[in-house]
Amino acid sequence: MTPRLAFELIYAPLVKRHLRAIEPKYHSFIREAIERQLTHEPDVETKNRKPLKRPILLGAKWELRCGPNNRFRVFYKVDRKVHEVDILAIGEKRGERLSVGREEIEL
Repeated sequence: MTPRLAFELIYAPLVKRHLRAIEPKYHSFIREAIERQLTHEPDVETKNRKPLKRPILLGAKWELRCGPNNRFRVFYKVDRKVHEVDILAIGEKRGERLSVGREEIEL
């Protein structure tokens, strides 16, 4: 059996600003979910990992849902050639509203 190669996580500079809009008590939870879910097979659909029907943010093609009631969204794209996952945005969904940073994003 061939060992699976881990994917390197690359965070876009804007992600720090996005996290400032989220309560700090959730930051480590979000980071742990990203590390657990996206370092191996980040482009395999699961219950909490879905391909986007259309890119919504910065060319993101995938969404990871995590946190209480799956309220946090991590938007990313995968480059299998170089084994990288680009984390492009992190937001919070409440009801039908998605906020990334302090901006509301149209779904």
